[in-house]
Amino acid sequence: MSLGSKIAERQTRQRRTIEVAEWGDDGVPLVVYCKPLTAGDINKLQRKHKDFLNNTTVAGMVDLIIMKAENADGDRLFTLEDKPTLMDEPVNLIAQISGNLF
Repeated sequence: MSLGSKIAERQTRQRRTIEVAEWGDDGVPLVVYCKPLTAGDINKLQRKHKDFLNNTTVAGMVDLIIMKAENADGDRLFTLEDKPTLMDEPVNLIAQISGNLF
């Protein structure tokens, strides 16, 4: 197994969970899975949102959620089509979720 393959395998095992009570059903929070934020992820966000790390916008936070939020099977929870819906969520919730993704 190559070093790159070992690193990729480790990243998959490093997935964490975030519970989002506001998006759950019947008092059970939605569990959002995510892999660690990578240099490539930040690069992609900075191409769209200049100075993303120092001047994060709500749109940048929403794009981070779309990029990183997964279900238990590793499939993305959101697409760009969901961006208007996420932009209608309370800003404190979006900030909390995107902060947890960091």
